[in-house]
Amino acid sequence: MSDTILERFELGRVWPTADPFLFCVHHDDDYPPGDEELGPIEPLVGRSIGMDFSGRDGWSMYHGSLVPGFPQHPHRGFETISFMRRGLMDHSDSLGAAARFGRGDVQWMTAGRGIVHAEMFPLLRSDDRNPLELFQIWINLPHVDKMVEPHFSMLWDHEIPKHVALDEAGRPTHVTVVAGSLAGQRAPSPPPDSWAARSDTDVAIWHLDLAEDASWTLPVAKYPDTVRALYVFGDGALRIDGDELTTEHGAIIRCDVPVTITDIAAGTEALVLQGRPIKEPVVQYGPFVMTDRRGIQQAYEDYQRTGFGGWPWHEADPNHGPDLARFARHADGRTEEPATADA
Repeated sequence: MSDTILERFELGRVWPTADPFLFCVHHDDDYPPGDEELGPIEPLVGRSIGMDFSGRDGWSMYHGSLVPGFPQHPHRGFETISFMRRGLMDHSDSLGAAARFGRGDVQWMTAGRGIVHAEMFPLLRSDDRNPLELFQIWINLPHVDKMVEPHFSMLWDHEIPKHVALDEAGRPTHVTVVAGSLAGQRAPSPPPDSWAARSDTDVAIWHLDLAEDASWTLPVAKYPDTVRALYVFGDGALRIDGDELTTEHGAIIRCDVPVTITDIAAGTEALVLQGRPIKEPVVQYGPFVMTDRRGIQQAYEDYQRTGFGGWPWHEADPNHGPDLARFARHADGRTEEPATADA
């Protein structure tokens, strides 16, 4: 292993992460056409409905029974970042907020002191397949911010910077800047109480798409204690300082020196997660992440007593109907729509 790669690991269903990140999963489902209820037209016989992570026939229902996805469930003490590559997600929460987003959009939700939400994947195309691809990323909150008010921010696709770097041969690397900054371009702001909202935490989330044989040099991080993880997925492979990182593998790489990565496949996609660690104890039990066991116990007691505001929806798995339009309706009644048309 080269001096540039500090640690390497295989990518399973859930990808290994480093502080301040808690969790990362790459959902990539090739759903069939949808029925009138926006679920798959194909029969569900043989699937463990309510707990289907099988990937059978190229797709899973996850915890959904009619529409794929994740019906109502609580969170406390951390943030979820849903980076949609293809398909759509319907968000509904205990504050009465709702959103439909996808096709490059990102929802960044601070659970803080507690929220219940549903994340459903409506299959809106009845005459064609419904591919869905997204990254779900969890980032921790420090103890001082674990009980902040819940909040979500929408980062619409047209607002997210897309940087194109050309190597000496003119081969491009496309970088989508979901968080942080790159080459003078800064991502839209995360929620105000996010670890990433602080000026000194050096949080970055970059999606890399290298053309065949392309090279790109990752910039030096702002701080010596920043931790940078690189994940290779799909059918790609990279050369990093004389070493190889093949598909479905990841690595913690140095970020105190420039590091050049080169495609050694027919094009490679990768994800970069970096940030300065929070350096606090992490105690996680299910959907709650606190700094000690008492915090977890209190989270369960509070959820049983208050329901984190209750559930204002008629179903545990609401979706927002057959209209293709993307939108976000916040708890304060403010409504957003992306500037780009849906099709």
